[in-house]
Amino acid sequence: MLVAAAVVLAATALGGATAAVLRIRGGSNPPIPLALVHGGAGAAGLVLLIIAGVADGFSGALTVSLVLLAVAALGGFVMFTGHLRAHLLPLPILAVHALIAVAGYVALLVAAVE
Repeated sequence: MLVAAAVVLAATALGGATAAVLRIRGGSNPPIPLALVHGGAGAAGLVLLIIAGVADGFSGALTVSLVLLAVAALGGFVMFTGHLRAHLLPLPILAVHALIAVAGYVALLVAAVE
């Protein structure tokens, strides 16, 4: 299950990187459908992590991964609500969101090899 979560979250990261580049280079928000797919894939990845934890036990690295990715999801939700109100995604929140998500993904990779 951790491998499935890692694959889904890798795809999520690609969508997030694409959205970030569009925001940074274009000066405008990425399309709403891209944001929805990115958020939906991230949510699916979190569900897979929870299922893996329930099935196999929550190791330290898996718990850290889950907490970090949940915090990143909250930041993503804050940005998405602003996006729906036609506000530009704030670059500092976008950067923190990305850094926390990457740290959560690294923790997931550690959990997968434990």
